[in-house]
Amino acid sequence: MTDSRRRNSKSVRKPSKPAPTLESIPERGLKIGEAARALGVEPYVLRFWETQFPILKPRHTRSRHRFYHPRDIETLQVIKRLLHAEGFTIAGANKYIREHGIDALARGGETVQKPIASGKSESSPDGHPAEDGGKARQVLQQVRRDLESLHKLLAS
Repeated sequence: MTDSRRRNSKSVRKPSKPAPTLESIPERGLKIGEAARALGVEPYVLRFWETQFPILKPRHTRSRHRFYHPRDIETLQVIKRLLHAEGFTIAGANKYIREHGIDALARGGETVQKPIASGKSESSPDGHPAEDGGKARQVLQQVRRDLESLHKLLAS
């Protein structure tokens, strides 16, 4: 193998650009790859979120390239936090955003009550968050066991 072939066969990796901050976003906005790098996700994740979250509407050029502006990046940060850090499902995150508003979530960065496995937060019958979710869960589990034993008695 010649030296020139050897040099060409090696892949040359470009140094990665630093992720832009909200203050350094150009006026045109960020391309999808730049926005994905800034958020720490892959570009396909942003495309998917765009189909799942109606609030997310990046600008498109005539050639259908996406450009994310600071407001879009803030929305994406909230979505990422809800899905990745807080453990919401997509449906749960959509509902939470509708109930609390994206502005309040982006501005305040308020702590979200952790959802249970179904993606819904525990609440009392009047719709307010349960004071002691663990105790309520234990009571419900006991009620379920009682109902199952009654069902067995009636079935026999």
